[in-house]
Amino acid sequence: MSDAEQPRSEDDFEPVQVFPEAEEMDLRPGADNCYKCTTCDSVCPVAEVDDEFPGPKFQGPEQWRLKRKGDEDIDPSVMSCSNCMRCDNACPSSVPLSQMHNAARGEYVEAQMDTLSREYVRNRVLANYRTMAELGSKVPRLTNFVMGLGVTKLFNEKVLGITSKRDFPEFAEQTFREWWEERGGAAASKKRAREARAERGDDTTSDEKRVAYFHGCYSNYNTPEVGKALVRVFESFGYEVVVPRQRCSGTPMFANGMLKDAERAAGVNAERFSGLIEEGYDVVASCTSCSMSLRQEYPELFSMDGVEDLSNHTYEAMEYLRIHEDLEGALEEASVSDRSYAYHAPCHARNQGLDRQAVELFRDLDGVTIEDVGPSCSGISGTYGWKAEKYDTSMAIGEEMFEHMEHAAGEVGMTECPTCSMQMEHGTGYEIRHPLQVLEEALT
Repeated sequence: MSDAEQPRSEDDFEPVQVFPEAEEMDLRPGADNCYKCTTCDSVCPVAEVDDEFPGPKFQGPEQWRLKRKGDEDIDPSVMSCSNCMRCDNACPSSVPLSQMHNAARGEYVEAQMDTLSREYVRNRVLANYRTMAELGSKVPRLTNFVMGLGVTKLFNEKVLGITSKRDFPEFAEQTFREWWEERGGAAASKKRAREARAERGDDTTSDEKRVAYFHGCYSNYNTPEVGKALVRVFESFGYEVVVPRQRCSGTPMFANGMLKDAERAAGVNAERFSGLIEEGYDVVASCTSCSMSLRQEYPELFSMDGVEDLSNHTYEAMEYLRIHEDLEGALEEASVSDRSYAYHAPCHARNQGLDRQAVELFRDLDGVTIEDVGPSCSGISGTYGWKAEKYDTSMAIGEEMFEHMEHAAGEVGMTECPTCSMQMEHGTGYEIRHPLQVLEEALT
């Protein structure tokens, strides 16, 4: 049985107060479990390339100990943590490192950062990408043209500190939600799901196969083809799909210490999805950072109604199908256009035990050659690689992945993470596809 097929279980954590001012942090074992083995430091991609970064051990347990002893300020280096969360998996003592980092960043931004500074304004803009994307997608062609101009890139770098070395992701002509509504929404999905069940010989009167799609910002505004692929694949297995109104998962907000923004977004998402969970829906996400946020960061950082249910019923999309359907069997007679893929497992996929699932699923699919390009971090870590002062660090972290991709047989990249796909394309020039797009081609 693969990792993705293992039954889900709730973590058995003893409460501990991570920071004195943050009562809602009483969720996981604390810094006293750390015995300074430095395993976390050895897997930190930032520490590997930046000698000035003190590493996860200092950012988490050591800083917590200092704070417990007295009124110590948060060290500014906490803002250099990329929030890849690799340290969580590496720790042999289950110290809640990323939770501590998130809490520390939030306290640093709240108490120590100048809200009129360029860094604060830039980080607030990046953390709230959804707001900018919602405006830009109203006139996508004009937005894409303006954001691609050299003068715009220069302005962003000089005024906001957003690197001019990256091409801004283009907005789609039609958002996923616009497509979803034009297609007929949940009613149309229910009809298609019943037709698929009838064709497969399943019980056409049963409405038990239900999922609520958390599409996130990027699949809505930039790559709606990923969301469309998810909908079509799930419908082909007889699932009724609903797409409730939602906010950003909060991932870029956590990474930038904007915890109040993240809490507001989490409150909306918990409210809108928990009601569906009570009706028998599970939640699926096409972005591994989104599923990670809903599953782990929400219950670690926020105490509000619906968060625990949302955490316990959220899955990455292919993970869900591998658990509940014979996905491998469905692909036995399938085929796709011949292509060789260089696959990168995002850090947030690894943290959920999903790093091998795309390779395992597609390695026997007719027409596909797939190669895992190694365990290294892509380096972009969401908004991290968009900051002018972090760009070189981001590219240095990604160098190992770039080299592995260029030496792989594949001429097309594959990953579940939208920002990893940006970095892969930026560093190699490869076309990048999401595993759901390959799955859609094979099954529908």
